[in-house]
Amino acid sequence: MRPFRVACEGIFHAIRTERNMRVHLISALLVFAVATWLQTTRMENLILLGWVTLVLSLELMNTAIERAVDLVTKDVRPLAKQAKDVAAGAVLVASVGAAVTALIIFGPRLWNMLY
Repeated sequence: MRPFRVACEGIFHAIRTERNMRVHLISALLVFAVATWLQTTRMENLILLGWVTLVLSLELMNTAIERAVDLVTKDVRPLAKQAKDVAAGAVLVASVGAAVTALIIFGPRLWNMLY
């Protein structure tokens, strides 16, 4: 039970301290609200859940990498910057993939509602 509690503490810490984590959580809630409204299929919901889980997980890893780098050095060092930039890049790649997937799933339904 302790590992679960410790993991939850880490998640809640990231939510409290990381603006981007809150943005991703709000985005996830909006995605599932739109999915409910548009009556997406179970398979589509599972695909969306997979992307949301990936983005949130990578945001948590990005936060962990930033903290670890900051623990080692507060100085501006090229390798420290690269580690942080690459971790942030991983979140960006997943976020773009999630957005494209959402457009593919939601787009035709929204288009049909408009026209």
